[in-house]
Amino acid sequence: MPAKQDPVVIKKYANRRLYNTGTSTYVTLEDLAGMVKRGEEFTVQDAKSGEDITHPVLTQIIFELENKEGQNMLPVSFLRQLIAFYGDQMQTIVPSFLEQSMIAFAKEQERFREQMNSALGKSPLEMMQSTNPMKALEEQTRRNIELFQNAMRMFTPFPPQPAEPEEPSPAASRDNDDLKELKEQIAAMQRKLDQLGS
Repeated sequence: MPAKQDPVVIKKYANRRLYNTGTSTYVTLEDLAGMVKRGEEFTVQDAKSGEDITHPVLTQIIFELENKEGQNMLPVSFLRQLIAFYGDQMQTIVPSFLEQSMIAFAKEQERFREQMNSALGKSPLEMMQSTNPMKALEEQTRRNIELFQNAMRMFTPFPPQPAEPEEPSPAASRDNDDLKELKEQIAAMQRKLDQLGS
């Protein structure tokens, strides 16, 4: 059996069966999803070639989960933006950005859980005496939404267009006309000075 820090090796056979070498049992994609949720590290290898196929298998798990009714987590707009990055010069930085965003989001979620546990772990009297646990919950939710919106802004395929210039007000038009007239007068005076000097 591998050491605790070593990832478990899952072998994928030609018949698409997955074999967990750590437990010596066949597993399903659902079992692998459970391992991910429990924080268990694993790699998936092609049984014949030994090639690491962890990425496509994890992608397949996401595909399966997204197809379960009521489990959709990836918005269509996000999927479109993600697809637009394939082949783009920004493609190389997207994976590290997504990874860092998810790490930050997971940390926020952990803090949120801790606040929930501390708020709900108190007696009703303690809850009433505490400094408004619902306010802390609202603040945590606001931070999570803000974090997610910032991450989503990064994936907007087109930068926001500048607003249409506003029509100048009549007063601004008059000021512009006065300035233009003043410039013309200065230019005329300069021409006269030039003529006198020559």
